[in-house]
Amino acid sequence: MSNFLDQFTDDIKSNVPGYIAVSVTEVSTGVCYVSHSEKEDFDPEIASAYNLEVVKAKKKAIKALGLEANIQDILITLTDQLHIIDVSENGEYFIYLAVDTSNANLGMTRALLKKYKKDVVANM
Repeated sequence: MSNFLDQFTDDIKSNVPGYIAVSVTEVSTGVCYVSHSEKEDFDPEIASAYNLEVVKAKKKAIKALGLEANIQDILITLTDQLHIIDVSENGEYFIYLAVDTSNANLGMTRALLKKYKKDVVANM
């Protein structure tokens, strides 16, 4: 694993309140470049595989609607978790982040993700 991905994962784990899991996945191949979870029974690579289908479906919907837009992020709100799928500007990969809502809030989570993904964006 690359140093910038190690650093990104460490920053997210250490600084995002309510952190559960994170991964970085390539859209075209489904290859997961890095993943980590605080919970033994929460596999971010499996989540990323399913979330890849969400990203592809949303891209198809945008095309079908004739929109001139790109996905910034997709938010999935569960009863006790937030799942953010943050798609790169070029659409080539996405960052998946899951947090526990009892210890996190959406605004702070998005702000911290934006802060820490800068090196990933620059190096992917």
